Amino acid sequence: MSMLNRSRGAQISSHLVLFLGVALVVFPLFITFIASTQTSSDISQAPMSLLPGNEMIDNYRRALFESDAGRATVSRMLWVSFVVAMGIAVGKIILSLLAAFAVVFFRFPFRGLCFGLIFVTLMLPVEVRISPTFAVVAGLHLTNTYAGLILPLTASATATFLFRQFFMTVPDELVEAAMVDGAGPMRFFFDILLPLSKTSIAALFVIQFTYGWNQYLWPLVMKTTESMTTIVIGISAMMGSNDGTADWGVVMATTILAMIPPCIVVIGMQKWFVKGLVDGDK
Repeated sequence: MSMLNRSRGAQISSHLVLFLGVALVVFPLFITFIASTQTSSDISQAPMSLLPGNEMIDNYRRALFESDAGRATVSRMLWVSFVVAMGIAVGKIILSLLAAFAVVFFRFPFRGLCFGLIFVTLMLPVEVRISPTFAVVAGLHLTNTYAGLILPLTASATATFLFRQFFMTVPDELVEAAMVDGAGPMRFFFDILLPLSKTSIAALFVIQFTYGWNQYLWPLVMKTTESMTTIVIGISAMMGSNDGTADWGVVMATTILAMIPPCIVVIGMQKWFVKGLVDGDK
């Protein structure tokens, strides 16, 4: 009986901790949503009401379709962020797949050195190499373009390393069977390696899409017009507008809108994401 009581007590404790953790995460989101339905004067009251206001439709309409002080509309910012995030995620996955494929299945001089140089770039984040990268992109006349926002961020040593580790687990017998069957390198890549890598690709896509969506510094440097503003930069500009007298209802509505696309990607690909992480540990 005492063992059952201890087991029940542990179960209750674990559920309580889980509930507290969820509450800590959800409560700020709840406050943000409530604020997005209220006026700035309602939000500035202390304490702020925790009941939804009457300005929800107006705040979201103004956020999506109206611009202030020459800024782009939030709908435009969301589109730019979506294109950039998709480009970065897809580009990173394609380059990393091909790089890992070359390092694992091809024999060429200094192969280990090449992979080591790729891995060393982990110690050089965008902030460190931003000046020379900007000089190169500006020299190619790619500033204020989607290509300039996406291409410098598509190389990923982490994704290359993960795909390399996975490809190294592919049995030699499978490679030999493909060669006996007359499959060339690219046919082996597309017909065998890609289907085997789909869960890892899905997991990396979720991570890289979120990474691209949350980019701030590089898009801030690259854009020269408001039409290429991403949603993260837009929220920062809205918070600092009008000498600190921001329209907080619209700002909070914009924040909620900015969270929707990454949440859709994470929820929609949750099964593949978890499976990819589990398979990657094997």
